[in-house]
Amino acid sequence: MAQKFKDAFQKMAQNLPKGGGAGGGAGGGPGRGSGAAAAASRAAGSLLVAGGLGYGAYNSIFTVDGGHRAVVFNRLLGMKSQIYNEGLNFNIPWFERPIVYDIRTRPVNLQTLTGSKDLQMVTIGVRVLHKPDPGHLVWIYRHLGKNYDERILPSLMNECAKAVVARYNANELLTKREEVSASISRELSARCAGFHVLLEDVAITHLAFSPEYAKAVEGKQVAQQDAARAKYIVLGAIQEKKTIITKARGEAESAELIGTAVKRNPGFMKLRRIDAAKDIADIVAGSGNKIYLNADSLLLNLLGDADDKFTKSVHGERGFFRR
Repeated sequence: MAQKFKDAFQKMAQNLPKGGGAGGGAGGGPGRGSGAAAAASRAAGSLLVAGGLGYGAYNSIFTVDGGHRAVVFNRLLGMKSQIYNEGLNFNIPWFERPIVYDIRTRPVNLQTLTGSKDLQMVTIGVRVLHKPDPGHLVWIYRHLGKNYDERILPSLMNECAKAVVARYNANELLTKREEVSASISRELSARCAGFHVLLEDVAITHLAFSPEYAKAVEGKQVAQQDAARAKYIVLGAIQEKKTIITKARGEAESAELIGTAVKRNPGFMKLRRIDAAKDIADIVAGSGNKIYLNADSLLLNLLGDADDKFTKSVHGERGFFRR
């Protein structure tokens, strides 16, 4: 291209008018034309040199941002083994081309359908934080390119997740979730090490079972809850039965004791009648209604002959029993 510019300026210089006026000397004209052509040629050369220097200066430096590294491809030698760090770096224009890698941690998600040890279909989602090994960027570019994560991680994550899930039953995937995640991390780290990819973290973000299994689990939980509820109902009935039996025994013993006390001392019934009369009197006194009932029926006739009648009846029963 520089040669073309030079030829164009030379042609332009040759087309410039030669000589002075019409009556001038013939010897002076050609000399001045040659001098103008030489000056134009020199100016064109200077412009070309300045343009070349500017182009070289602009393309001979490149900047590597923070969290990045660069490798250089040479048109004559191929990939250079040097890894360029952050900051300002130099290269040969046109002959060398820098390739910049982001070495910061990046996430990638994968969701796959696989089978457990007991042949239950499980949908598992895995999230991986990864980054390239800064010391092997030349190998990564030579074998995988810049989109290394799209080339290897989906297949490796899918294979490792299926291999680990197949070792556990469906219920173990829930109860041993941390162990399953650690197993997937170990498997995937070992596989990615062969491609010089470093893993920062592996986590299970989603775990779902088939609708049939979910219904079966729900039915099992409901049955267990019903069984536990029935167990407590039976225990409650047993306790209630024991309470009724104990209460009946207490009432029977109480009645027997009361009967024995009445037989031994008739005054016991008088005392009970007095207590009952006090309670009835309190209730009647607090009521705003008027009562027109027999005092004997309300056990309020404490001064009459009710006690004598009761005593005679008791003695009469004793006499009857004596006969």
